[in-house]
Amino acid sequence: MNFQVFFKRSVTIVFGTLCVLTSIAVAQRTQPTPVKVLVEAAKPMTVAARNNLYCAGYVQSSPIDTANKVVGAVEEQEQFVYAENDVVYVNMGSNKGVSVGDVMAVVRPRGRVETRWTKKDDLGFYVQEVGALEVIRVKNEVSVARVKTSCDSLLLGDLVQPMQQRTSPMHQARGPLDLYGDPSGKATGRVFMARDNQEAISRDQIVYVDLGADDNVKVGDRLTVFRPLGEGHLFISDEDESVSARDEGYQSRNYRGGKFSNQAARKSGDQARGRVVTTEKAKEDRPAGLRKVVGEMVILNVKEKTATAVITRTAQEIHTGDWVEVQ
Repeated sequence: MNFQVFFKRSVTIVFGTLCVLTSIAVAQRTQPTPVKVLVEAAKPMTVAARNNLYCAGYVQSSPIDTANKVVGAVEEQEQFVYAENDVVYVNMGSNKGVSVGDVMAVVRPRGRVETRWTKKDDLGFYVQEVGALEVIRVKNEVSVARVKTSCDSLLLGDLVQPMQQRTSPMHQARGPLDLYGDPSGKATGRVFMARDNQEAISRDQIVYVDLGADDNVKVGDRLTVFRPLGEGHLFISDEDESVSARDEGYQSRNYRGGKFSNQAARKSGDQARGRVVTTEKAKEDRPAGLRKVVGEMVILNVKEKTATAVITRTAQEIHTGDWVEVQ
C-alpha cells in the first residue's frame, strides 16, 4: 500500500471516530434530566372536623354549673344575637382568676330529653354547644370577650364553661361495610335523637345514643347501626298481606278463586289442606338476630348514660330509633 492511500484511510478512521464521540457527547448533553417525583404519604384524617367536634352538643344527667354566663354585649342596643367577632361581657373577672387570652366554651341547656327510643330512665337534658369566647380585657367582676367561634347565634344568658380540649378519633383503613355481619354480642342501644331534630340522618351528621359511661363506652368506639328484620318501615306492617287466599275480589272470570292468584299465600300441610301461611306466621321459626345493617358511627363524647357520635358510613338513610351495637 502506498503512503497516499494509507494516509487517506487513517484520516478517515480518525475523523469518523471523532464524529461518533462528538455525537455521543451531544446526545448526552441534550438528553433530558430525569425529574424526581416526590409522592407524599397520605395524611391521616380525623372522623370529625371542628364543627362536629366542638359544636356537637351532648345529653348529660349530672347538674350543670349555671353561675357563669354572658351578661351583656357592646352592641346589645342594636342586636339580640351575637356571632363571630362580636364583643360580649361575662360575669367573671379577676375575682374568679380570669386572665387575658383565656378561651371559654359557651353552652345552652335546652331541656329534658323525652323519647320513646330507649329503655333507660331519665337520660338527662340536652346541652347545645353554641361557640367559644376569648378574653380580651379583665376587670374585677366582669371580663370583655370576643366571640372566637360561633356554632350558632349566641344569646345573653348563655352559660360559660371551661374549654375542654377534644381530640377526634382518626379514620382507619377498613374494608367495605359488612351489610350482613353477625352481632358482636357487645352492648346495644338506640339512636334516640339527632342534632337539630333531624329524623333521616346521613354521613357526617351528629346523633345521640343511649350508651354511655355506665355501659363502658369510650371515645373512639365504633358502633354498627342496624334494624331488626321486619322493623323500621314507616308504611308497611308485618300483618299486611299482598293478596289474601280467601279474598274473592281478585279472582278471574275463568278460574273463580282468589286462592290461585299468583300473589296468594301458600296453604299449610303436606297436602295443602291446612291454614294459610301468612307473612307474620312464616317468620316465627326463623333464627333470632337477623338484621339489616344500615351504617356505622364513631363515638366523639361520652356522658353518664349517653354518648355523642358522628355517622361515618351509611348503606341508606339512618332513622332515629335505629339500633346500635358496639363493634
